[in-house]
Amino acid sequence: MIPRGLIGVVHLPGLPGDPGAGAATFSDAYDHAHADAEALVAGGVAGLIVENFGSAPFVKGCAGDRLPPWQAAALALVTRECRALGVPVGVNCLRNDAHTAMGIAAACELDFIRVNVHSGAYVTDQGVIEGEAAATLRLRRLLGVDERVAILADVLVKHAAPLAPLTPEAATRDCLDRGHADAVIVSGSGTGEPVDAELLERVRKAASGRPVLIGSGLTPGNAPRLRPLAEAAIVGTWLKVGGRVHAPVDPERVKRMVAAWAGD
Repeated sequence: MIPRGLIGVVHLPGLPGDPGAGAATFSDAYDHAHADAEALVAGGVAGLIVENFGSAPFVKGCAGDRLPPWQAAALALVTRECRALGVPVGVNCLRNDAHTAMGIAAACELDFIRVNVHSGAYVTDQGVIEGEAAATLRLRRLLGVDERVAILADVLVKHAAPLAPLTPEAATRDCLDRGHADAVIVSGSGTGEPVDAELLERVRKAASGRPVLIGSGLTPGNAPRLRPLAEAAIVGTWLKVGGRVHAPVDPERVKRMVAAWAGD
């Protein structure tokens, strides 16, 4: 199931074992995530997506470099708690571990996963990452969740560049027609950076009626202009206190964003 509307991001803080400052214990991380999830749902978001955002620098996530098991376990526990809040829930295993994400989604009865590089090859700060669409689709079939877990795939994903020149139209068709993703995501150049409206329009046209999501940079100011071009938007940074990505979710900002997306 792909939520229509705003999908609030639950950023896990750095976990024990991660180099960045974050939660002192796993319990602290779970408490932080639960408070953010409750604030997002209370503010009216249509869905949630949980990310191991605080665990940078990220592993590639592809075969031979999957998420550490404690990160996967933490994501599973948090997503399971989020399900109890009554909205669709998804998971993104950064940087690109669709294999682990699909396993979590199947075991925790989630609705969707986000895959940053579903098809093609991209140069990133983790090195060259290759899409694993073939393995991801077969794992979904093996786990028996074809009809339940949607695959949301980024087009020309942020913090990355394609290994060879690639138009937005070709990237969109590769994700949807050849990679069999259920929807595509369009982001700005980095976390919290706004989406280029022209790029969004090009992807929407190439998607030929299939769902398109905004992946970063939505604000109450640009929401009225961008909303007609997407079925949903994933929002994280702007919903935090002061618009700071590592701050807690601000319930009043959530309400403002929800109202802006609704046109109120």
